[in-house]
Amino acid sequence: MSTVATNMLVLCTGNSARSILGEALITHLGKGAFKGYSAGSTPKGAPHPMALEVLAAQGLDIEGLSSKSWAVFEGADAPDMKIIVTVCDNAHNEVCPVWPGHPCQVHWGLPDPAMVEGSGQRAAFEATFAALKGRIERLLALPLHQLSSDDLKVELARIHDSEPVPDFAP
Repeated sequence: MSTVATNMLVLCTGNSARSILGEALITHLGKGAFKGYSAGSTPKGAPHPMALEVLAAQGLDIEGLSSKSWAVFEGADAPDMKIIVTVCDNAHNEVCPVWPGHPCQVHWGLPDPAMVEGSGQRAAFEATFAALKGRIERLLALPLHQLSSDDLKVELARIHDSEPVPDFAP
């Protein structure tokens, strides 16, 4: 008997750093029970090289990661999302598409590690990776099948509010 993965979409304006990290972490930590996706309102066109470097250094698969528009997930042939998380304030404040299936939507605002230049950039990406990993691990521990959409939204907001937000300056 096969199990259908719970799909989760991570949104960020440029879809090159935070959302790419989130997509890879969800798929990796979800171990087949969760499938991560990412997109942006104004995609950069490619994942940030440091995002890919940090993911690879942590042993996560980077094959197939790409920067793409959220329009990819609007159509009838798009994967059915259970959860949509915005990770940047810009994407959170934009008018998002109406997602098929009315997934649970929540905001996990994190600073953009791609804004850090020079010697501190890798540390910023690693801190963002750790922040997302902690949130996703807690999400994966939730009894999703027992939670209403409203309860799930409350739990996801609680997870974000109780986890540390990286503190780095661009």
